[in-house]
Amino acid sequence: MKKLILSAISALVIGTGAAFAAGSEGHVEDHAFSFEGPFGKFDQEQLRRGFQVYREVCSACHGMKFVPLRSLADEGGPEMNADWVRAYAAELDSVIDHDTGEERPRQETDHFPSRSGDGMGPDLSLMAKSRAGFHGPYGTGISQLVNGIGGPEYIVSLLTGYTGEEKEEAGSVFYGNHTFAGGWIQMTPPLSEGSVEYEDGHEATVEHMAEDVAAFLMWTAEPKMMARKQWGFVAVLLLALLSTLLYLTNKRIWAPYKDHH
Repeated sequence: MKKLILSAISALVIGTGAAFAAGSEGHVEDHAFSFEGPFGKFDQEQLRRGFQVYREVCSACHGMKFVPLRSLADEGGPEMNADWVRAYAAELDSVIDHDTGEERPRQETDHFPSRSGDGMGPDLSLMAKSRAGFHGPYGTGISQLVNGIGGPEYIVSLLTGYTGEEKEEAGSVFYGNHTFAGGWIQMTPPLSEGSVEYEDGHEATVEHMAEDVAAFLMWTAEPKMMARKQWGFVAVLLLALLSTLLYLTNKRIWAPYKDHH
């Protein structure tokens, strides 16, 4: 009986571990990003390169309807020149003015265009926060506490996870991808060596481009991350100071009574 129970427990642990390692989204590689950890920061040059990848490769099929164009010039982000942002906005799809109901050029105060219809992919505004790359004991958050949610890692793994296999089903072509759930994805491999010529001269390998655009999408999903970390650090210091003062106050108030007894 004891051996049977131990065998069942071992099988459960091994099976659970395998399921957690695989994850519901397939195989996800860990990547070291500059913004990870309590003191991590966005790499401005990487954000600019990631924006270039999005602009030249991804924007044709994926919109970012929740991201205001003016944020490209904000501190802590790509910090593009404000005049360049205005010119870039004017090059994008025109919009219908809410006040006049007439079509007008897109401005920096507008958001990135959205994409919908046949062949268009999901909106990327919040993609880095909506995908979980790392999985652990569900409901406990243990893995997420150590690894983070892993959204950027999921994006990198997806973009670099094409196997080269293809198949056709119901008139649609699917491409093998070891990260996408089920192992097959309808999106054509979007990146190839040198498909983007970086303005800063950085080497444009598939992995580099995938990491850069993943970092950019993390910024679009949480543009105030740096401010949140700074205020969080200040809050921890204040709580530590308050706890110390309360402890000393408590000792001083109760000291006479403790000495008396």
